[in-house]
Amino acid sequence: MKAIVQDVYGSADTLRVRDIDRPSPAEGEVLVRVHAAGVGPDVRHVMTGLPLMVRPVFGLRRPRNPVRGWDGAGRVEAVGPKVAGFEPGDAVYGHLDGSFAEYALAKPERIAPKPKNVTFRQAAAVPVSGVTALQALHTKAGLRAGQKVLVIGASGGVGSYAVQLGVAHGAEVAGVCGGRAAKYVRSLGATTVLDYTCQEITERHRRYDVILDAAGNRPLPLLRRALTPTGTLVRIGGEGGNRWLGDTGTQLRMALLTRFARHDLLGLWAVVRRADLLTLTALIESGDITPVVDSTYPLPQAPDAIRHLERGHPRGKVVLVVVPEA
Repeated sequence: MKAIVQDVYGSADTLRVRDIDRPSPAEGEVLVRVHAAGVGPDVRHVMTGLPLMVRPVFGLRRPRNPVRGWDGAGRVEAVGPKVAGFEPGDAVYGHLDGSFAEYALAKPERIAPKPKNVTFRQAAAVPVSGVTALQALHTKAGLRAGQKVLVIGASGGVGSYAVQLGVAHGAEVAGVCGGRAAKYVRSLGATTVLDYTCQEITERHRRYDVILDAAGNRPLPLLRRALTPTGTLVRIGGEGGNRWLGDTGTQLRMALLTRFARHDLLGLWAVVRRADLLTLTALIESGDITPVVDSTYPLPQAPDAIRHLERGHPRGKVVLVVVPEA
């Protein structure tokens, strides 16, 4: 099969299209014929191997799994022993191990039936970003109807879902994005949009019950000033820090402050689970959430897709097309 592989950590220039052996499902595994794969910052972090503290997980000297990608949607090709609930031909989406390929393996508990009212391309844009937004607002923050929510990075992959989830849950949602994306963020349901190039989140003394920081580039004291006295911050997009520890210092400060402050200051490492995917499926099929695809690239152009992601603020998710849809 054809796959996007990487033999050494580095930039998008290290990615190559290569013919490799098609994987076979072992016990408790599902083999998926990939139709489309999502491209997000998580892929870029593994590609670069930064911060260095992640390398014991993903491979010390080189990526342990040379095939990039997590998000994916496609059809079940085969199932291994002791797999129940999936059969060849089923349309699925979720966490695929190495989704930048024609075939990828998945655990049954990390995939779900694809929403019936969206394409494979749209479905591939959901798993990591959609589940991250869901776990941030619902699992971590315990979002309630009527609360005021601020989504920083509202036009991106996670932010696009967070705005829609907040609105679907009856919250009043404000979004932070660049001025050119303001109309798009309003179309998602945000009642207020702040242009980060000329406005700060503390302007007009606004206070929010929940802040979801999907950008990770604002200092913690500033974020706290924008919270209500008992508000909750969920920070998922830390991009600062050094090459060794990355954003770990901020995460540790948040954990320490939470013990003494009235604010809940929470980090999140989202894990795609079937239960969350089923929740998102119901919201997608009811029309409360619409997956947004910023742009698509054919599989061999995966390096270009990642460069596009790095250049600036996609609206929604970048997607690789593996099987062209009719």
